[in-house]
Amino acid sequence: MITKPNRDSGRSAKQVVESTATVEATAVVTPASTSVAVPRYNSKNIGEALRKAANAPASASSEYAELKKIIKAQGLMDKRPLYYVFKITSTLAMLGTGIAVMVLADSVWIHLLNAVFLGLVFTQFGYLGHDAGHRQISENGTRNEVIGLVINFLIGIHRGWWVDQHNIHHSNPNDDEEDPHIAIPVLAFSHSQYEKKPLFLKRIVRFQAFYFFPLLMLEGLGIRLAGIQFTLRGGKSRYSALEPALMVAYGVTYLAVVFFLLGPVAGLLFIAVHQAVFGVYMGSVFAPNHKGMLMPEKGNKLGFLRLQVLTTRNVKPGLFNDFWFGGLNYQIEHHLFPTMPRKNLGRAQSVIKQFCAEREIPFYETSAMQSYKEILAYLHECGNPAKSGASVS
Repeated sequence: MITKPNRDSGRSAKQVVESTATVEATAVVTPASTSVAVPRYNSKNIGEALRKAANAPASASSEYAELKKIIKAQGLMDKRPLYYVFKITSTLAMLGTGIAVMVLADSVWIHLLNAVFLGLVFTQFGYLGHDAGHRQISENGTRNEVIGLVINFLIGIHRGWWVDQHNIHHSNPNDDEEDPHIAIPVLAFSHSQYEKKPLFLKRIVRFQAFYFFPLLMLEGLGIRLAGIQFTLRGGKSRYSALEPALMVAYGVTYLAVVFFLLGPVAGLLFIAVHQAVFGVYMGSVFAPNHKGMLMPEKGNKLGFLRLQVLTTRNVKPGLFNDFWFGGLNYQIEHHLFPTMPRKNLGRAQSVIKQFCAEREIPFYETSAMQSYKEILAYLHECGNPAKSGASVS
């Protein structure tokens, strides 16, 4: 059985990400000759649709194997090097513009506006680090790693920690015991998580819907502290000595540039605004992906395809959203094919959406604003289980 997101849930059977999944690719695969109308889902009907699809019998491997063969036949797994040359070059140009403003401008207000701009630029670098970590950029693994290490230095995020945590997330999306992306002490993403918290945290978590977005201002600090903890715990990564050294180099360089160019007072104001914008931007992009979607129970029988689709929400595509979300608005496509280049996700969407419609698997897509409304409503319910009828210890 699978629970609706706002019901008590337990630990799921561990799933395996695409790179290690074992799928039976021996079946003869042909796309359907006739199209099936793609149903429209909304916040009112998605819960029932998710439960129905999660409990429907399905082969654990054949669905994904069939879809994967179609996707590969259309060349959607092929790398897009020119696209990434453009993205890397343009993002570096934005960084250079921001530094030039720091050098040339005299007004504190201009520096604060520039801090907002550079907060957005840092998040764009984060997207490139994400793509490199998933080996989307190049077939050559070393090139992806070098790009990831450069990002490690430019924005101060520990590459090895991120790859470790993010791979676990992809294997166990929305598992309230296994998914590290929903293991946050001052937040509860299920009634089960709420009930396991000590009393003083329960009293805080009841207001989580109100402080969720303000809390994201500390996201940049939080992920860097997590990288430091990963190092101190002896976390294993391919470049276990280089990665923390790059974080230190980032910190020294960042502080030296800011205070040398802006001075102590304007520098502190710049850092506060820059890091707050970076945290809110990055956190608000990752939040719509899974929060409030299906949370699998322990021992679920979902195959790889259904696990990824039913636990994931897309944000509607468009020129602005594709840029603003760095391709992560195509979260369903990304979770099904993590190594697919960002540029191909939009083309893959129509294929995957039709494939799911033919099998009555809900493909949920909504606007960014609606996704935030759903997240906040869901957080409010998880933080107030007594009002929603759940037991509270």
